Amino acid sequence: MPTFIVESYGDDVGVADQRDRAALVGELGSGISYIRTTVVPADQTLLHLFVATSSDALRAAVAVAALDCDRIVEVIEEDAALKGADRVRRAGVATRHVADRGAAE
Repeated sequence: MPTFIVESYGDDVGVADQRDRAALVGELGSGISYIRTTVVPADQTLLHLFVATSSDALRAAVAVAALDCDRIVEVIEEDAALKGADRVRRAGVATRHVADRGAAE
C-alpha cells in the first residue's frame, strides 16, 4: 500500500491536538493506518505519516477528523538499517577486490 505524508504549517499548530487528530484519521478511515507524526519546530511544520489505499481515501478521513492539512503527498520509505548493511557489504567486496589485485601483482 502507498505511504503518504499529511503536511500542516502555521504558528498556531497545536501539536498534541493534531497528533490526536492524526491518530483518529487512522481509526476513521478504512484501509488507513497512522504511523507517526514528525514535528519540525524551526519550520512550524507537522508531518503525519500514513499508509493508505489512496490519497482520496486519506483526504476524506483527514476532513472528517478535522486534521489541519496543507498538502498530502505520496512518499517512499527506505529502511536506513538495510541500506547501511548494503553499504558495508559493498565496502567488503571493494576491499576484497583491492586485496586480491595486490596479491596477484
